[in-house]
Amino acid sequence: MDAWGRRSFLRAGGLAAAGVLITASGAPSGDGAAFAGMFAGHLAALRRRWREVTAGSGFDPAAEPYRTRLAALGTTAARYRDTAAPAAGRLWPDEPFPSFVATPARLLTMARAYALPGTGLTGDAGLAAAVSGGIDHYRRRVYAEGAPETGNWWHWQIGVPKKLLDAAVLIEPHLPDGVSRALAGAVDHFVPERHLHTYSGTSTGANRVDLCVVMLLRAMLRSDPGKAAVAVSALSPVFPYAEEGDGFHRDGTFIQHSFVPYQGAYGVSLLSGLATLFAVLRGSPWEITDPARQVIFDSVGKSFAPIVHDGFCLDMVRGRGIGRRSYGDHDRGREIAAAVLLLGESASGGERARWQAMVKGWATRDTTVPMLPAAERSDLAFHARLAAIMDDDAVPAAGEPPGHRLMAAGARAVHRGPGWCAGLSMASSRIGHYEHGNGENLRGWHTGSGMLYWWAEGHGDQYSDAFWPTVDPYRLPGTTVSTRRLPDGAGAAWGDTRTPARWVGGATDGRYACVGQHLYGLESTLEAYKSWFFLDDAVVCLGAGITARDGVPVETIVDNRRTDAGLTVDGREVLAPPPADGRKPASAFGGPWRTPASDDRPTGGEDRGAAGTSSAGRSAAMAEAGWAHLTGHGGYVLPGGARLHLLRERRADATGRVARGYVTLWLDHGPDPASAGYAYLLLPGATAVQTRARSADPDWLRISVNTADQQGIRVPSLGITAVNFWQGGATEGLTASGPCAVLVREDATGAATVTVADPRCGLDELTVTWDRRVAGVVHGHPLLAGAQTGRKLVLTFTGLADQAGASHTVTVRTTAPAGARS
Repeated sequence: MDAWGRRSFLRAGGLAAAGVLITASGAPSGDGAAFAGMFAGHLAALRRRWREVTAGSGFDPAAEPYRTRLAALGTTAARYRDTAAPAAGRLWPDEPFPSFVATPARLLTMARAYALPGTGLTGDAGLAAAVSGGIDHYRRRVYAEGAPETGNWWHWQIGVPKKLLDAAVLIEPHLPDGVSRALAGAVDHFVPERHLHTYSGTSTGANRVDLCVVMLLRAMLRSDPGKAAVAVSALSPVFPYAEEGDGFHRDGTFIQHSFVPYQGAYGVSLLSGLATLFAVLRGSPWEITDPARQVIFDSVGKSFAPIVHDGFCLDMVRGRGIGRRSYGDHDRGREIAAAVLLLGESASGGERARWQAMVKGWATRDTTVPMLPAAERSDLAFHARLAAIMDDDAVPAAGEPPGHRLMAAGARAVHRGPGWCAGLSMASSRIGHYEHGNGENLRGWHTGSGMLYWWAEGHGDQYSDAFWPTVDPYRLPGTTVSTRRLPDGAGAAWGDTRTPARWVGGATDGRYACVGQHLYGLESTLEAYKSWFFLDDAVVCLGAGITARDGVPVETIVDNRRTDAGLTVDGREVLAPPPADGRKPASAFGGPWRTPASDDRPTGGEDRGAAGTSSAGRSAAMAEAGWAHLTGHGGYVLPGGARLHLLRERRADATGRVARGYVTLWLDHGPDPASAGYAYLLLPGATAVQTRARSADPDWLRISVNTADQQGIRVPSLGITAVNFWQGGATEGLTASGPCAVLVREDATGAATVTVADPRCGLDELTVTWDRRVAGVVHGHPLLAGAQTGRKLVLTFTGLADQAGASHTVTVRTTAPAGARS
C-alpha cells in the first residue's frame, strides 16, 4: 500500500474543507494556538460524545436494573480507590507490574464511576484525582516514554494506551496538564503516526481500527485537531474489499493474521470500533464520509449474520480464542449484537430496522445465556438499546434465515435447515488448519480437517460448556485424521498452517450446496477428498482417496457429541446413559461403564486422549450398522452399512476439576490406508423413527460416484444433482471440462438452475454439459460466454479464476418436469 502522508491525512480529515491552510510540512499555517482554538469546541463535544457512547447513556439511572448496577460500579470503584498502594512495582498489591490488563482496566472502571450518573461517586474530585495519580504512576513505572516494548506489541500500542487514554478523557476536567502532556508523550512514543502511514504488518484490519481509536483518544486528550484528522483518514484502507489477506472479502469472509477467518474475534473488535467511531464523530468536522464505508454496513448481513446462530457466534471463526473460557461463543455473539445496534445509529432507516429485528431474534432465541440479563451485567449502554427493541412491539423478532452461506475465501460454510444449523471448517492453500499463539489453542490441530459443527433445537451450549478443554482433539466431529501424535502448538504460530490444497470450497445456489475439501493432514502424510452435500434435513458426507503412510490408524469421526444421551444402533440400545447412582449401565454389548481407576489413562487404543486430559468411565462398542440415533440430538445413516465404532467416556480437563461426558462415533480406516472411503448421512434433530425411515428408503439418495476424481449425489425428491469434480470428467449426466463444483436443481414446473464454481481459482474457461433436454436459458450470467440448448445443455464460462471461488447460477427451462427423463 502506498504511504499515506500527514498532509493527505489532514486534508481528508476535513480540515482543508474547513478553510485551514496546510503547509508542505503537514503543519497548519499561522498561530498554532489560534488553529487549535478553532476546533476546541468541537473536540470538547467529542469528549462528551465519547462518554455518552462508550461509558453509557440512554437510560434512567434511577430505574432498575440501572440503579443497582450503577451503585455496584460505584462500590467497585471505591474499593479500587481505597486499596491502591502505589509502590515501585505496583499500583495495587495484588497486581504487580507490568499488569498490562488489570491495572489499566481498574483505572478505567474508576473513571467510568466518575463519569456515569448514579454511582455515588459521580463527579467526585477525589476519585478523579485517584485516577489521575494512578495513570501517572503507571506511566512512570511501566508505560514510560522510551521504555522497551517487552512481551506482546499489542499491549504497548493498543491495549494499554486505549484504556489509559479512555480513563484520562473521562476525568479530563480534573487531569493536571502535566499528567496529560506526559501521557500524550508516552502514547506518541509507542504509537507514532508512522504506524498509520502504510497499511501493512500489524497495522491492518481490526488492529488498524484500534490504532485509529487510540489516535483519536490522543487527539481528544490534548485537543489536537491534526491527530483527529490522522485517526479518521487512516481508516480508509480498512473499508475496501480485500483481494487477499486481512480484511473483508466479497463473500463475507473476514481475515486477520493473513490466514485465519476471524469474524468472531478481530472482526467483532473492528465492527465495534468502527460503530463507536461512526457514532462519536457523526456531525463533527471529522465525520467519516469515505464512500467505501458502505462495505462495513454491508458486512452486518454478509459477514456477521451468517456466523451468529440463536445469539452465539460460531467457534469456527473465533481463531485461537475458542478455548479461553466456557460460553465464550455466547459472549462474542452478544458483542456482535451490541456493535450492530450501535452501528445502526449511523445507518439508513432500512438497515437499522432490519438489524434491530435480527438482534431481537437472537436475543429471543438465546435461552442458554439470555442476552438481556447478560448485557445488564456487562454493558449498560447495550442493555438500554436492547431493552428498547425488546419492549417495542413494532420491532419483530426475525427468525434464522434458512439456506446456505459459503465463504470460500475463508474455507468456511454455514447451513441452516428447519430447526438446525451446521458449520464447516476447512483448510487450504489460503487458510490455515488452525491458529495458535500466546500459549492459546495449542491442540486445535484438526479444526481445519473438515470439522462439522451442528446444533439442533435446544443445543445452544453444545460447544460452549467446557467442550474445548475436555474434548479429544484427535476426534473432532466430521474430521478425517491421522492418529499420529502431535506436539502442542504443532505447525507455525499465528495461523500459517496452510496446506498445498487449492480445491477447497464448492457451489451453492443459496439454499443447497455441494462443498469439498482436498485434505492434507497437519504434519502427517494423510491425503483425502471430502465432500458435504447440504440439504433440507440432512448433510450427506462422502470421503474418498484416503491415503496415509504414518504407520498409525486413520479415522473419520462421524460425530463426537458432548452429551450423556443414550445411543441406539439399528434400533438396539448400545450405549445407555450413565446412571446417576454410579452403577454400571445396561449395554447391549461393549465394555461396561466403570468408575475411574488409577491406570485408566489414554493408551493409544480406542481411547486416543490427548496429554493434559484424562478419560474415565468408558463404554465401548463396535457394530455393523445401517443407522444410529442419539437421543435428543439426531440420527446417522450409513448407506449400505459400515463398521461403526462407538465410545462413551467422561473426559476431564488438564486440571482434573472439569469433566464432561461424550459419545463418539467413528469409522476406522486402519493403519496406512490406501484409497479408503466412507459415506454417511447426518440428520440433525431427527427422531429415531425418522432416522430408521430414511435408512429404509433406498430411493431417497443415490450416491453416483465417490472417488478421488469425482464425488456426487442425486436426490430425486429434491430435484438435486450435485458433483464435486476433483478432476474433469463425467458422472450422473454431468460433464465438466476441468476441476469444479456443479449443483443442479430442478423443480416441478420445468425450471432448473445450474450453479458452478471454481474452488481452485484456476480456470480461465470451463464447459459444463448437462445431459438433459433444455428449451432455453431464462437467466444467464455475466461470465457465461456461450450456451447450447436442445437435446442437452452446454454452458461455457470464462474468467472463473478471478472470482475467488464464488458460485455462479444460470436458470434454464427444461422440456419436462423434474424426474422425467428424455
